[in-house]
Amino acid sequence: MADPRYYSPLDLDAAVAAGVLDAATAERLKGFLAGRRPSGADGQVPVSIPQPKFDLTHLLWYAGALIVMAAMGLFSTLAFSAMGGAGLTATGFAYGLGLWILGHRLWQRDDTRTPGGLLIAAAVGMVPLIVFGIQSATNTWAGLDAPGSYQSFYKYIKGGWLPMELATIVASLLAARRYPFAFIAFPAAFCLWFLSMDLAAYLYGDRNFSWELRRKVSLWFGIVLFIATWIYELRPRRADYAFWLHLVAALTFWGGLTFQDSNWEFGKFLYCLINVGLLAISLFVGRRAYAVFGVMGVMTYLGHLAYDIFKDSMLFPFALSAFGLGIVALGIFIARRRAAMEARMEAILPPGLAALRPWPARKH
Repeated sequence: MADPRYYSPLDLDAAVAAGVLDAATAERLKGFLAGRRPSGADGQVPVSIPQPKFDLTHLLWYAGALIVMAAMGLFSTLAFSAMGGAGLTATGFAYGLGLWILGHRLWQRDDTRTPGGLLIAAAVGMVPLIVFGIQSATNTWAGLDAPGSYQSFYKYIKGGWLPMELATIVASLLAARRYPFAFIAFPAAFCLWFLSMDLAAYLYGDRNFSWELRRKVSLWFGIVLFIATWIYELRPRRADYAFWLHLVAALTFWGGLTFQDSNWEFGKFLYCLINVGLLAISLFVGRRAYAVFGVMGVMTYLGHLAYDIFKDSMLFPFALSAFGLGIVALGIFIARRRAAMEARMEAILPPGLAALRPWPARKH
């Protein structure tokens, strides 16, 4: 284990990604501390930098913000819609303004910056309600399919949701410029996903937007979002917005891939190989979300083997148990040697390919 009295340049890179330092200041600090490096420190400089943590307090902060966002959206009832367009607009505006004011005040203090950022993200989450209320009150759907109740925004795909999604994405971008907090990317990432589906529904017509087409849109959206986020991460950023973008990219790609219909056995095996590829992508970009969905995909394929191919085999459960124990052992092996594996990969990658790794995944 590294001596906590020493810092690694990676700690400064993490501070840049979290928005604590800007890139120029971090580079100057590296140069200054490098000149104070003692002999025998092997590239490390004595300094004490507090490590980020995610404890019960942070869990409660995030849970509270998510409950507020869900309460005004996913769990709103039909009675909530009975307030009418003007009432919904006033409610969304009052909630959004109140959350923003409180979040802005908390953001000013270092010890409450996290709940402040979460409340600002929740304020952004009120934008769809405000836009829906305005459109409902004025009955101006701009030729789009009137979507019905606000609760349906989180349940059904319709072209009429487009203004709500575009407004939320714009609000997220504006908030992120003022408050470099990663969770603000969460409502933007999901609205981007909703936008891809609803835009396709609008272009094809809601009635012609089949379930098969929805799966394909979700799959290709995941690919495009991954590439865009990958390019975005080639340079250091003020906050780790990419975490939520990668999470949504992995979710949408994996969901679109998993729910594709295929009666071809080799196609199912290819599905397993793609999920194994997600494990390699996870290592390359330094994001565990792809590893989680990759493991889920491999387990899905193994379930297919158990219930369809080898359902009458007595030995298959034992062989699969041994395979599962091997996976556990492999996970322990990787956990203990992950740093060494990443360093080895960094060493053998050609310079051109190493330059394509996202900034947080590189060894500087």
